[in-house]
Amino acid sequence: MSRPLAVFAYDFDGTLARGNMQEHAFIPDELGMNHADFWRETQALAEAQRGDGILAYMHLMLEKAREKGLELTLDSWRKRGAALRLFPGVEEWFARQNARAAARGLDLRHFIISSGNRELIEGSPIAHEFERIYASAFMFNAAQEAVGPALAINYTSKTQYLFRINKWTLNEWDNDGINAVQADRDRAVPFERIAFFGDGLTDIPVMRVMTDHGGHPVAVYDPERPITEAAAARLLADGRARLAAGGDYREGSELDTLAAELLSQMGRGVRAELFA
Repeated sequence: MSRPLAVFAYDFDGTLARGNMQEHAFIPDELGMNHADFWRETQALAEAQRGDGILAYMHLMLEKAREKGLELTLDSWRKRGAALRLFPGVEEWFARQNARAAARGLDLRHFIISSGNRELIEGSPIAHEFERIYASAFMFNAAQEAVGPALAINYTSKTQYLFRINKWTLNEWDNDGINAVQADRDRAVPFERIAFFGDGLTDIPVMRVMTDHGGHPVAVYDPERPITEAAAARLLADGRARLAAGGDYREGSELDTLAAELLSQMGRGVRAELFA
């Protein structure tokens, strides 16, 4: 008999790694720009076009990369992802949580739900840990060169991916499946067995959905940046997040202990259902 599914879903920037992924190497090293200038230009473009900020940053990444004569192939973007600097313990985190989940009778799967670049995440050392990487993505031509945005995930569109996970309708393009009527009892992963780890304003709608549906929203902050801890405290105070911990994923850390308790709670819920 297969074990019931449980899910840990994560934002990426500020949650699994410090800052924005484009700032790790691409903006300063390849574009030769100050990251604050890049984001100011992104905001100005979005305002001028009355457009989406995610589409604006993706457009600027490609425009400025072309101006610099940078390689734009899928492989080159994934190679850039190898430079992403993760929080301590992230690489070892997944196997430990999977083992804990199995001991509690659960089949734990991991997902990314991020406004960052899918191609960069696919090149990171943890890409293989995820069932799906839901993130903003480029469109590629026949030569596998990025030509424009294919998928933009902003702070509100993130919420649809919770329901894709909930119903196990995982393909981004499957509109029929995600909109089909399905009773809660028939859904693959009830929200009570989903935890979402996020860091800030772009995760508020996701956290609200999680809270409203009985899920487990967790605020993660950078222990080296007090402003992010204050943001996590605000998420707790406002009822957006239910739990908070620093971005230390090593065994025995506060976040690790919190994850273990979440898995125990999910396991108890499954056993209660069996004997109801």
